[in-house]
Amino acid sequence: MFDNFDLMVAALWDGLFTTIWVTLASFAIALVIGAILAVMHVSPAPPARWAANAYTQTFRNVPLLAVLFILFFGFPKIGISAENWVWALVGLGTYTGAFVGETLRSGINSIPLGQAEAARSIGLTFGQSLSSVILPQAFRSVIAPIGTLLTALVKNSALVLAIGVPELSAQAQRLINDNRDRFDLWAVIIGVLISYLIVNLIISYFVRLAEKRAVFVR
Repeated sequence: MFDNFDLMVAALWDGLFTTIWVTLASFAIALVIGAILAVMHVSPAPPARWAANAYTQTFRNVPLLAVLFILFFGFPKIGISAENWVWALVGLGTYTGAFVGETLRSGINSIPLGQAEAARSIGLTFGQSLSSVILPQAFRSVIAPIGTLLTALVKNSALVLAIGVPELSAQAQRLINDNRDRFDLWAVIIGVLISYLIVNLIISYFVRLAEKRAVFVR
């Protein structure tokens, strides 16, 4: 068994804390990017639609690990340097943003055409109708898919261990490598699995609550 159980718990807790804040911060970036992409997808300007489609198709069809490697190893070669955690947030946020954008676009397409026509009839511009009428309804209609993307991001955050961010999986790997002969391997593995499970169950619970509230708001 592990010689110092408290040490193992402290290491995994530190990793879990890092996983949570990296996930939340990168998801905030993804929401902003996704909202911009969704607006570009439905924009009357063809170049905006083409740019949004190019971005979405690129990030939906490349591995997240490749994106992280390009940022972490490639950008310093051209003189752009940043801390490991910055590249983690940028990589996870820009990658997930493509999926958020597609989800929001489907939400926008689910809004009855009469909503947009009513907004125009009272004098709202394209931007005003999107921000005040269309997007709020689109967000409410895609709460469950957005929640699914968030739980996927929790799991995808494990990949940032490859660029040196000490999240949960990285801490587990360090414990295993540094204490291979001093503890039960399964204690760490089970601890990591339970941590991910608890975080995603909590997210799922709040997503269901948000869905129920959205139904009453409608």
